[in-house]
Amino acid sequence: MTAFDRLIRRARPLLAGTPLSALVAQAARFAAVGVVNTCVDFCVFMFAITYLTSSLIAANLLSWVVAVTGSYVMNSFITFAVESGRQLSLSAFMRFVGSAIFALIANTTALLIAVKVLLLPVLVGNVLAIGMSFAINFSLARFVVFRPRRRGGAGA
Repeated sequence: MTAFDRLIRRARPLLAGTPLSALVAQAARFAAVGVVNTCVDFCVFMFAITYLTSSLIAANLLSWVVAVTGSYVMNSFITFAVESGRQLSLSAFMRFVGSAIFALIANTTALLIAVKVLLLPVLVGNVLAIGMSFAINFSLARFVVFRPRRRGGAGA
């Protein structure tokens, strides 16, 4: 049992009996996968920019593709194991990439609105944008990419 699983187990009594309990645990796992993939993104970017290319764009695209692919695999096997049946599929992967792109656009839009329109400090705007894009990304992953399987029949 990981430290994260112990944390979730301790938090469950606070949400016991609520329909949000499973959803909150799933969101926490999604966030943990996101933290791991942020580290992967950073490490791949630094490796690429140091050893493979001098192009910031190429290094960033490579690190993003590796991180999104890792995120899809980890979320398929950990966060949404029941919904995915622990199976990888090209169609689900493409939906996952699409949701990641949509969340990136939403994040950038929210950041620009917060900083340029609402005149919030950049740090505050970025934190708000990250929170909003997390909610969007998790919602799309949960309800579009890894739709719950129908009971008694084939998965959606």
